[in-house]
Amino acid sequence: MRIPWLSIALITCVKAQYFSEGWKPGSDQDVSSDAPNIAQGVTKVFGAQPPQQTQESSPPQAVSQKPKRLSELLDFTWVLTSSPVSSLFSTVGINITEKVAKAKESPWDVRIPLITDDNYETLIVNEPLTEEEEKARTWVLIVSGDYSQGGLSPVIDGIFDQEFNETMTVNDLPHVRWARIDYLKVTYLTTKWATWQVPTLVVLKDRGQTLRFYRPQYLRIGDGRLREFLKEEYYLKTTPWNSDFAPGGSKEYILHYYGYALMKIYGMMVAVPRWLLYILSGTIASTVIQFLHRPRAQSPPITKGDNKTTPSSAAERSQSVTGKTSSGVEEGVGGAAKRRKAKK
Repeated sequence: MRIPWLSIALITCVKAQYFSEGWKPGSDQDVSSDAPNIAQGVTKVFGAQPPQQTQESSPPQAVSQKPKRLSELLDFTWVLTSSPVSSLFSTVGINITEKVAKAKESPWDVRIPLITDDNYETLIVNEPLTEEEEKARTWVLIVSGDYSQGGLSPVIDGIFDQEFNETMTVNDLPHVRWARIDYLKVTYLTTKWATWQVPTLVVLKDRGQTLRFYRPQYLRIGDGRLREFLKEEYYLKTTPWNSDFAPGGSKEYILHYYGYALMKIYGMMVAVPRWLLYILSGTIASTVIQFLHRPRAQSPPITKGDNKTTPSSAAERSQSVTGKTSSGVEEGVGGAAKRRKAKK
């Protein structure tokens, strides 16, 4: 009798969820969190760790980067790096992906900061300095041109980078900062400084208020001469730019607003892709040329038949003339007769 009573007591301790209605066809499978985990009970008895349920990691979603400019939206460089096109070039033995990536690399030393119209005020004008550091601070900048076109600019850029590397190794010019200006991408500064040729070496002091310009082809800067030029401060022997258009001059505002206008125009032009700009400029140029070289408006030609008179028209003209003359004679005779009667 003890066994039946013991079984009844155990049955009453069991949760009612064991006697649920179960799953019905057409209903979703509901796994309740209150259901007992047999694995947990086993691990509690034997002191083992419960098996961890691994969740399938979802593949990382690519973050969509929206193009900031119209040129990025209409840039078809991605076509060259796509799988079909790259595989097509690979059959010919050309790694087009590597060439596209190499074309985007900077040809200059990446350690030399690039001065632009946006960061000039932050890096140079508003540089946090003490009074002593401000007096000693000297910026040497190289205005570089298009590296792919060859010429003198790549040679001067190589010498400039070599002198910078030597300075970083020796560290004997702590008060000198090196920088570079890309002439094709900087509009406001080059216009305000009236710099129209590249390469140009600029020595800047007093937070941009004192400027000295040098043409590198007339200044020996190779073989450590540029470092010596800066270390011995030979640039102080030359006169800084002190015209009316220079910083602090009476006509500085002219170049300021002119450069600002060109910067805005350049910003709009850069937003248009080059290939689309070529098409638009060619279309506009051809339209203007056709307008300037258009033929003059010709008057309608005079035919020979217009000068000839037909016989019928000649007869009508003669009749009208004779009619006028006869009527005039008749009027004259009648008037004379009336005058004679009046005298009588």
